[in-house]
Amino acid sequence: MNVPLWAWLAVLGFIVLMLAVDLFAHRKAHVIGVREAALWSAVWVAFGVGFGALVWRIYGAEFGQQYFAGYLIEKSLAVDNVFIWAIIFTYFAVPREYQHRVLFFGVLGALVFRGIFIAAGSAIIASAGWVLYLFAAFLLYTGYQMIRHRNEHLDPEKSKALALFRRRVPMTEDFHGQRFLIRKRGALLATPLLAVLVLVEVTDIIFAVDSIPAIFAVTDEVFLVFTANAFAILGLRAMYFLLADLIHRFIYLKIGLALVLIWVGIKMLLKIDIYYIPTPVSLAVIATILGVSIAASLWVTRGQARHALPAPQNPPFGTASAEEIEALEPLWRRPGKKSVRT
Repeated sequence: MNVPLWAWLAVLGFIVLMLAVDLFAHRKAHVIGVREAALWSAVWVAFGVGFGALVWRIYGAEFGQQYFAGYLIEKSLAVDNVFIWAIIFTYFAVPREYQHRVLFFGVLGALVFRGIFIAAGSAIIASAGWVLYLFAAFLLYTGYQMIRHRNEHLDPEKSKALALFRRRVPMTEDFHGQRFLIRKRGALLATPLLAVLVLVEVTDIIFAVDSIPAIFAVTDEVFLVFTANAFAILGLRAMYFLLADLIHRFIYLKIGLALVLIWVGIKMLLKIDIYYIPTPVSLAVIATILGVSIAASLWVTRGQARHALPAPQNPPFGTASAEEIEALEPLWRRPGKKSVRT
């Protein structure tokens, strides 16, 4: 697959443009409702599917199918991210109107880290093909562990990353609007919102360790690996606001995701020396596993209404009043001037 430099630049430019549009559209903090989330989800899915159709038309059915297989894997594994975010936001009692800002920068960081992981993974595979055995074994083990611990959930209080952040970074006890940093009595302090962002980034890095090897099982093309990841990740924010109040209904999804990882692990093992499973077959198997797990979940939990996770009785952080926020010192200071208000 020969992808010219201008195609890479065009994709990166489009991603930057859409991130800018998204940031502008949500420049004012507000609670994102189901209708708005559904609209943005439809937009992001349309872009992802449209790009796949473009790949199919220009490079042929095989590469088009590889893109869609990778996109489906990344999109499905991303749902687990959504559930973790809901747990994090609930634990920190993050006001819903501030959650989009965290996720915007979280997704931006995810794109950067995924790009680094993809480049590193591609280089490693090119120089040491035997590493595919390790990737396959890791996927099989991860799938098994996911089934074994399917009823266990992240406990933010036990997060080593959060504990390290609290020890090393001076932090306020209250949210101050959408601010990640404030200045108080001359000292620069992090707000709990920055701690939330750090935890979101750490969890995404952990998930990337699973998802990147998984997509290399269905395509070796770096361009397809990156674009499938990018278009799947770009829609994560909207997906979160659409599904966050429904996570209690997807009771079999984790099993479905585990089976997908096991399947792609088997596919990778067979592809190395034994047999290359055609991409349409892989795509059909992945779609069937996910479709059955989602349909079974929704059927068993039919009649259950949307509801958020129960809020903690004693939230770890408070929320600063409008007067306290207004009285904050300017964040940055310029040489020769007393201060600059931001």
